[in-house]
Amino acid sequence: MTWASTLSWENAQGKAELLRTIRAFFAKRAVIEVETPLMSQGTITDCYLDAFSTKYHFLSDDNLSRSSNFYLQTSPEFAMKRLLASGYGSIYQICKAFRNEAYGSHHNPEFTILEWYRLGMDHFSLISEVDELLQRVLGCEPSEKLSYQQLFINQLKIDPLEANKATLLSAIKKHNMLSDWLVEEQDPDVLLQFIFSEIIEPTIGNNVPCFVYDFPRSQASLAKISSQDTRVAERFECYFKGLELANGFNELTDSGEQRNRFEQDNALRAKKNLPTKPIDEKFLAALNHGIPDCAGVALGIDRLLMLALGEKSIKNVITFPIEHA
Repeated sequence: MTWASTLSWENAQGKAELLRTIRAFFAKRAVIEVETPLMSQGTITDCYLDAFSTKYHFLSDDNLSRSSNFYLQTSPEFAMKRLLASGYGSIYQICKAFRNEAYGSHHNPEFTILEWYRLGMDHFSLISEVDELLQRVLGCEPSEKLSYQQLFINQLKIDPLEANKATLLSAIKKHNMLSDWLVEEQDPDVLLQFIFSEIIEPTIGNNVPCFVYDFPRSQASLAKISSQDTRVAERFECYFKGLELANGFNELTDSGEQRNRFEQDNALRAKKNLPTKPIDEKFLAALNHGIPDCAGVALGIDRLLMLALGEKSIKNVITFPIEHA
């Protein structure tokens, strides 16, 4: 019955309770709920993410023979930071996000995201707050926290911040995962990400949530570079029971540096024969105007609900997955 919802009435009630708990959590901390557009004229440049796009013909400076590109947002991040530049304090949002990639048991192209920004916090303070939220929603024990570097050293006896291609390939080979495309790959980040996702991830967060922090600066995304070790970015991710739950940053506030990163992304896209993406100039203008020091995080609501309800497939926590939409 492709017309019927894959979210049972019982799970719908569980979802409603989870959302009430989240909103109460933020109300107690005076973090304000906001709403931003799902469509934007700018989008992400990350070469590992793709946004859905559409055409719009009716902008005031347009005529019907000329259309404008709009993108469904992969996250509300850029728009929420524009709110911070507008003078808003600590904020959160629960909304839909969209990513044009394969669906499976853990991902639907249209999903629900919780994103929040805390003024005056760094990424370590925000890790503590995410940990508190998970304990409140899931009833789990406090998390463990490990640096990206320490995980590689503990499990593989290699330093990811210093390792060359030969060392990384040797580690992959020892786990019987080496293939021709990995040998031919020239981007060390691809090898690091392969090792992390295929070898390390399955071993962490199995009993309590695991926060991994201080990723290599080449994987900085929108995070500040650490003042303690310029080889790493002040970024963290959270893993629990086989799911990547959250991705957070001590937020980059330098508009010039952010533009450089966007341009580097597009250069890498071109090198990989991928289409370049329009840089979000409104977002950069907001950064240039100034946003306060803050930390931010995005957390997948559907995956959180899977854990809360003990479900193994994302289709059981959303009303109509992509194949039934």
